[in-house]
Amino acid sequence: MTDYKRDITIDYSNVMEEAVGPEHGISQGELELLRPRAAEVHKWLAGLKEKGEIGFFKLHEADTTKIKKYAARVRERYENFVVLGIGGSALGASAINGAVGRNFAPLLTKRKRDGYPRLFVADNIDPDNFGQLLSALDPKKTIFNVVSKSGATAETMSQFMVVFGMLEKKLKGKWKKRVVVTTDPAKGVLREIVNEHKLDSFEVPPNVGGRFSVGSAVGLLPLACAGVDVDALLAGSARMAERTRSDDITGNPAYLFSAVMHVADVKKRKPMVVMMPYSSRLYGMADWFAQLWAESLGKRTTRGGSVVHAGQTPIKALGATDQHSQVQLYVEGPFDKIFAFLEVEKFDSELRIPSVFGKRPETSYLAGSTMNELLNIELQGTKYALTIHNRPNLTIKLPEISAHTVGQLVYMLELSTAFSGGLYDVNPFDQPGVEFGKNFAYAMMGKEGYSGLKAEITAKLKDSKRRTVE
Repeated sequence: MTDYKRDITIDYSNVMEEAVGPEHGISQGELELLRPRAAEVHKWLAGLKEKGEIGFFKLHEADTTKIKKYAARVRERYENFVVLGIGGSALGASAINGAVGRNFAPLLTKRKRDGYPRLFVADNIDPDNFGQLLSALDPKKTIFNVVSKSGATAETMSQFMVVFGMLEKKLKGKWKKRVVVTTDPAKGVLREIVNEHKLDSFEVPPNVGGRFSVGSAVGLLPLACAGVDVDALLAGSARMAERTRSDDITGNPAYLFSAVMHVADVKKRKPMVVMMPYSSRLYGMADWFAQLWAESLGKRTTRGGSVVHAGQTPIKALGATDQHSQVQLYVEGPFDKIFAFLEVEKFDSELRIPSVFGKRPETSYLAGSTMNELLNIELQGTKYALTIHNRPNLTIKLPEISAHTVGQLVYMLELSTAFSGGLYDVNPFDQPGVEFGKNFAYAMMGKEGYSGLKAEITAKLKDSKRRTVE
């Protein structure tokens, strides 16, 4: 029987007008006004799901047998598992591993890691960082997972080319079992390379975009190899899918989160949302959410072509760390933000503070308490400070940090994002703004077919006035 006591919940009391006043708080009437639009968006999303146009809705139904078999083989033979990817091909796996994986695995022996390899996510092309990682790894004991749906991602392909050259040089003809590719099932240069070299590979469903893909092999493969219970993760997502079938915005957690953020942005002039977990393990989830929210909702035009410049800027903060850096701004600065806390009701560890240093008043009040209590009280204090200064804030509560609860959180935020796209009337599944930077890189690096764009860019850069300080 499913243990529904482990469900995550949302406390949105402090976003309402009775808590923070009518200027910055949301009224029940404002939420009620969204109901007709919510029903329309719910129907639109249901259509996308039924037609199979958008696939993240059903990722929790996938069979994980092949992934787990591959992970078992990796566990037996290898010490390191390196993801070569960027954006949605890397953030999800990194965030979930940070939440429920072995955060200090590089410091642990293989026995203390239960035999699982160390997971490294190489999500940038900084030559110093990537070069140092490669120099620290023994290629004989390392698996490289190349992740790109299109196979045309310049950053990922440049990493793969460097790794390919290194493996060919050091391992000669024995390099192929050190590479596993996650890409489109039928097309793209990576699929061609897989077929040419007969490499191990997994598929990214064609109807699943990168930032929504953590529930596919994109995220599940590295997570399974690192020892994360991927079945529990998907079970958590399935549970949230079950809880979010209704179009009732106050009964559906995903739609409630979306509705609150939408009203805060559009009606209450809150164009920024700060996600602030009071758990270092969940900090990566704020990073993952930032891409999901920004890339999905930050759009110039509506689906009908009207110019709107929509979107809410996501900001990440960490409690209690950022009480000592950002909270001053949040409490007394501009009224342009809404806050989403991630609260953990029960941590895996309890660290009691011993009675040391005598009866000094600066320390004795802490003696006998736990760091758990202190962190929770500081969270309540931050919420209280924001609320009495009329800063709207809600709290997503996790009863514990587990693969199941994190799976719930992932699906809830993905569905919230898709639903928000409908409320803004933008396409949450494309990213036209990203293409400008991609095309610039293609042109200036000399990719075939981009010579005209390169000439255009070069001319514009030559004519532009530069202002520098030396």
